[in-house]
Amino acid sequence: MNAALALSLAILFLLGVPIAVAIGLASVIGIEVQGRLPLLLVAQRMFTGLDSFPLMAIPLFILAGNLMSAGGISHRLVELAKSIVGGIQGGLAASCVLTCMLFASVSGSSVATTFAIGAILIPAMVRHGYPAPMAASVQASSAELGVLIPPSIPLILYGVSTDTSIGQLFLAGIGPGLLVGGALMALVLILCRVRGIGREDGADRPRLGPALWAALPALMVPVVILGGIYSGIFTPTEASAVAVATALIVGMGFYRDLRLRDLPGVLKKTVIATSAIMLIISAAALFSFLVTRSGLPNEIAAWFRDVFESRIAFLLAVNLLLLVVGMFIETSAAILVLAPILAPIAVAYGVDPVHFGLIVVVNLALGMITPPLGVNLFAACAVARLPVERIIPQLLWFVLTVFAALMVITYVPAITLWPVEMLMRGR
Repeated sequence: MNAALALSLAILFLLGVPIAVAIGLASVIGIEVQGRLPLLLVAQRMFTGLDSFPLMAIPLFILAGNLMSAGGISHRLVELAKSIVGGIQGGLAASCVLTCMLFASVSGSSVATTFAIGAILIPAMVRHGYPAPMAASVQASSAELGVLIPPSIPLILYGVSTDTSIGQLFLAGIGPGLLVGGALMALVLILCRVRGIGREDGADRPRLGPALWAALPALMVPVVILGGIYSGIFTPTEASAVAVATALIVGMGFYRDLRLRDLPGVLKKTVIATSAIMLIISAAALFSFLVTRSGLPNEIAAWFRDVFESRIAFLLAVNLLLLVVGMFIETSAAILVLAPILAPIAVAYGVDPVHFGLIVVVNLALGMITPPLGVNLFAACAVARLPVERIIPQLLWFVLTVFAALMVITYVPAITLWPVEMLMRGR
C-alpha cells in the first residue's frame, strides 16, 4: 500500500491535480490496492480529521485577518513603520519588512500580508526609485513572517497534527520571527546602500507621535490575543474568537473604515479560504491514517537511525527534505502529511517537539517564496504586475538570507525555546 500511496500521489501532483483532491484520490487508490479496508473509511476518517476543537481557530483567525485588512489596520501600520525606520537610506524597504512583522501579529497569514501591505508599499517603493523586481522581492520575502510570528495558521496545523501545545508554539515563534525579520531588514539596508537606492525615502516620513497614536488600536490587537493566551485567560481557540471581536471593534468603532456593507465580501473571502484549508486537512487526515496503519513511520524512523547517527546530521537532512518539499507542495498539506511522521523521529534524536515545529514551519515558509509553487512569490508578482521570471535574480539574496536564519534557528534552540521555558513550562 505504501508504494501505491506514494506513486499515485506523485503522479497526481505532476498532473496538476488540486492538492486536496490529489491527497484524497491517492488515499482511495491505496485502500483499493490494499483490498482489506472498506471505502466507508474515507468518509469516516475525513470527518474525524475535522472533529477537533483547536481547528476552530483557523476560520476565526482567517476572518479576523480579513476584517483587519478591510478595517484600515494595514494603512496605519505602514505609517507607523515608516515613522520608525523611514528616515534612513533604504528606509522604505525596511518599513515594508517592519510592517509585515507588525501585520503578521494580527493576521496569521502570509498571503493576506502580501496583498494588504504590498498593495500600499510596492507602488510606493517603485515611486521612490526602487526597481519593481526588488520591491516585489522585498514584499514576498517579508510576508512569510505571517506564518512565523503568532498567531500563525501553520503553527496551529502543526500543533493539531502532532499533539503539541499551540500556546507554546505561538510563543516559540516570536524569536524566529524577529530573527528572520531582522535579517531581512539588514539585507535591504545593505542592498540599498550598495546600489544607491532609497536616498530620498525620508522625504514623506510621518512623525512618530501621530503615527503611533493612530496605530495604537491596531497594536492592541496582538496584545489582547497573545496576552490572553499566555496569561491563561483563554485558549488559542478562544483567542481566535476574541480576535474577531477585537477586529470588529477596531475597524468599525475606532477607525470606521469597516462598514456593514463590507461584511458580506469579507465573509465570502473567509469562507473560500477556510473551505480550501479544511478540505486539505480532511484529506490529509485520511492519508495520515493509512500511512500510519501501514507502518511506514516506523520504517522511516529505522532508516533515519541507520543513516544519520547524530542529531546534527538528522536536522540537516530534514531541512534539505523540507526545502525541496516546500517548493512543490502547499504548506498546509506538507505539514499535515509530514509532521506526524517526522516529529516522533525528531524526538527520538532528542529534538524538542516545539523547536522542531518551528524548524518545519520556517522551512516551509521559505518554500512560499521559491518557484515553482511559491504562493507569496505569485501574490507579490500579481500586486507588482510582473512575470515571475523577472524577480528571480533579485529574490536569490532574500532566499539565501532566510536560509541562513533557518540554519541559526535549527542549531541554536535557545532562540526558539527560551520564552517557552520562561513563561509556560512548569506551570
